[in-house]
Amino acid sequence: MPRLINYPHVASMVFGVPLFATPALVTAVKSVLEPRLLGKDTGSVESMAPLALMDEEQRAAQPERSANQLAVIPVHGILVPRRGEITESCEELVSYELLRSQIESVRHNDQVAEIILDFHTGGGSALGCKEAADYIRLVSAEKPITALINFAACSAGYFLASACSRIVASPTSMVGSIGVIIETYDVSRAEEAAGIKFNTFFRGGHKNDASPHEPITDQATLEIGRRLDAAYEMFTTSVAEYRGLDVEAVVATEAKVFSAKEALSLKLIDEIAPAQDAVNAIAASYRQTEQGGSRRISAQAHALNTQCQL
Repeated sequence: MPRLINYPHVASMVFGVPLFATPALVTAVKSVLEPRLLGKDTGSVESMAPLALMDEEQRAAQPERSANQLAVIPVHGILVPRRGEITESCEELVSYELLRSQIESVRHNDQVAEIILDFHTGGGSALGCKEAADYIRLVSAEKPITALINFAACSAGYFLASACSRIVASPTSMVGSIGVIIETYDVSRAEEAAGIKFNTFFRGGHKNDASPHEPITDQATLEIGRRLDAAYEMFTTSVAEYRGLDVEAVVATEAKVFSAKEALSLKLIDEIAPAQDAVNAIAASYRQTEQGGSRRISAQAHALNTQCQL
């Protein structure tokens, strides 16, 4: 039986919290949330149902695409701390928890010599991103992990990609957006026009910061700035450490989205190659010629047959 999307829960992960996401991604999610949060959705209840649902238990049960010594794990859509599914806005959700479990499943598999993370994402939540990136970095010290940008690794996506052993980007890919964004929403005027007034009682000076039922306060603005600074410092210093760059060079990108060619010149990636060619090259590096009766290992490029949507 289809489940309805929990819009208030999704909103809690979008508004008032640090996001490692491109403005385009934030706008796309808001376009789905805003009408419903403001009570302006005229669609039927059925229209609120996801186009398709697959919970993380189902997805985790599905084997990663592999060909002998390669394991390809997709990192597509919006990145969230927990639980992933397809939303009615046709955006795939992938959680950091699911990604970690998929990597862990092949980490100690002797049949897998290298892990390929296939990226096509505009980023997502800051919550859990650093932990996931550090985990990727840890595993990459034991087994090579290649980030294949096919065709986007922006913001949180690039955060994760930068932690990999190396990064290969397709010629038309988008890379970067090393920055953080927080958005709040204010429905106080709409509520006033509708004759609605919320009376909020609280204890703790910051408990009601960024309430949607009143204009943003100076105190809330200062607190948001503090959170932005902390998240931005974590993002830029982590990328600098993973990639062996100066922090100043990372900050100087000013959260711009770069083409593959620009990213290569800035040392944000290591190579430019079409996705299939990149996988073919990795597979070839593990191909061994039969000698003295030893078996021939042929890792075919069928490992990668991704279906990406912009």
